[in-house]
Amino acid sequence: MVVRRSRHRLLALLCGVLAALTLTTPAVAAPERAALTRPEAAGGWLARQLVDGERFEAVFDGVAYPDQGLTLDAVFAFAATGVADDHGGDALAWVTRPDIRDGYLGDGVSEAYAGATAKLALAVQVRGGDPADVGGVDLIARLRSLQTPAGRFSDRSAYGDYSNAFSQSFALLALDRTAGGAPPAAAAWLAGTRCPDGGYPLLPAQPVCTSDVDATALAAQALRAADRPADAAAGLRWLVSVQRADGGFANAGGTPNANSTGLAAQALRDGHRLPAWARARAFLAGLQVGCAGAPADRGAVDFDGGGFDPATAPRATAQAVLGLTGIGYARLSAAGADPGAPALACP
Repeated sequence: MVVRRSRHRLLALLCGVLAALTLTTPAVAAPERAALTRPEAAGGWLARQLVDGERFEAVFDGVAYPDQGLTLDAVFAFAATGVADDHGGDALAWVTRPDIRDGYLGDGVSEAYAGATAKLALAVQVRGGDPADVGGVDLIARLRSLQTPAGRFSDRSAYGDYSNAFSQSFALLALDRTAGGAPPAAAAWLAGTRCPDGGYPLLPAQPVCTSDVDATALAAQALRAADRPADAAAGLRWLVSVQRADGGFANAGGTPNANSTGLAAQALRDGHRLPAWARARAFLAGLQVGCAGAPADRGAVDFDGGGFDPATAPRATAQAVLGLTGIGYARLSAAGADPGAPALACP
């Protein structure tokens, strides 16, 4: 059991790392681009990719493992686009199933993972549920128990602490929606990780502070929610400074892609940087598969424009629609979303 759990955790971490990587500039004809700014079609395509209509999986060496993180990204995407509400409900029901939930969060005693706990709590809130009672588990109490005296939310695990800027940011966003609010010490800790250039690193306390597009996008949203607008503004200024000429964003010296651009665009719209958001949104629209694409791919958002890859498209689409709609995590809600998985209307 220990070996399986450790392997699953490492595989989940690998999925997150791979999702942040790579590479090439899209080339899309102008007539096609104008027809592609349709987040609802992207949400519909994403819904049709769910395994058994309820989940995503990661496959390694021919073995399928549950991918709770990507499934929750889809829940957020459905709320942002206002479609596939039935799929969003089924996906959240799958993630909160005790065996699936505990494999993602840990058992809460010997194993408890801050980022996963916070992300699931936020997804429950987005769908109008009570994160204090998720199958008998109080996610809010568990999350608060993982806050250290310094303010950092850390994993409790025999396999090491994998908490990072995403863990801290999701924790602030989830707790901000509770009566107790986001802990000031936790917001101060995140603000204190800021690099000299104004961006935020994925991992704190590194020999060289290196700003990360994805981490900064999420941190800026969390700090705005936690009433630290000046700290958020520093991150937003850094994002604008590293936006590429084509409107896209990239991490680690790569070329612009849908994942980083989607998160950055969401933060820019949330932070009222509207011209930069408009450029990023246009870049994302140029990556969306239109009527010239294969029928099964229409509506999806390609990772980098280098050729449609069905392996990377679900995560790229889930994160891209956050930027296309520009609805920040703090305001995200599934209330009023429609059921069904709409398809791109083509002649």
